Parts: sequence; structure tokens; C-alpha cells
Amino acid sequence: MIETTSDDFRYQTRFTNGTHSAVSDTTKDKGGSESGFRPHDLLEAALASCINMTLRMYADQHNIPLSGVTTRVTLDRTHPVETVFEYGIELHGSLSQDHRDRLLEVAKKCPVRQTLSKSIGFRAR
Repeated sequence: MIETTSDDFRYQTRFTNGTHSAVSDTTKDKGGSESGFRPHDLLEAALASCINMTLRMYADQHNIPLSGVTTRVTLDRTHPVETVFEYGIELHGSLSQDHRDRLLEVAKKCPVRQTLSKSIGFRAR
């Protein structure tokens, strides 16, 4: 669970899971102070982080010499009825083409991507 609270600056919001905390905000043109991640940045970060961790875990479990992963995610909201997460993955290490192909397939199975691929609903408590 994530809990948010308003901070001193106009739209700055502190969020925590009870162990870790960070700050979100909006851009100056929308009245914010740009003192933290925009909420859409956090959606991009969730997917990018999950892809990265999923690939590293898979490589560890299958003795694939993956030395690092760089994942970039951009949220495309330009279409009125569809949101598209565009992503790019750089795999680092002495990897064969088979390793690369397997890792890129595994990236499609990260838990956050699986969650975002389902129909999403909202419920107020």
C-alpha cells in the first residue's frame, strides 16, 4: 500500500510504503515546483524497474552472464482511447544471441507489465 500526504509546496506530495518515501510533484507550467517525480513518471518507473529486475533475476537463475540492464520507458498518451508504454532495453555482458533473444522474451513477462495489460478498474473505499 502507498500512502500520500501533501507537503509544504503547492502540489508537492510525499509518498511512502511505510519503509521508503519519496516526493512527487508536477511541472512549473501546471503550478508545481518540479521538486519530485510526476505521477506519470512513476508509472514509467514501475514498468522500467520491473523489466530490469525481472531480467536480472532470470539471468541469475539461468546462469546467463548479464552484467547489467538499462531500460527506458516512455508513456504515450496521445491517443484518446489507448495508452501505450514504449520501452527499450539494453543488455550488458558477454551474451550470445540466444541469451539476448531469451531475455527480451522474458521482459514481456514482468509482473508490472502483466498487471498493466489487464482490464483496470477503480474502487473507492
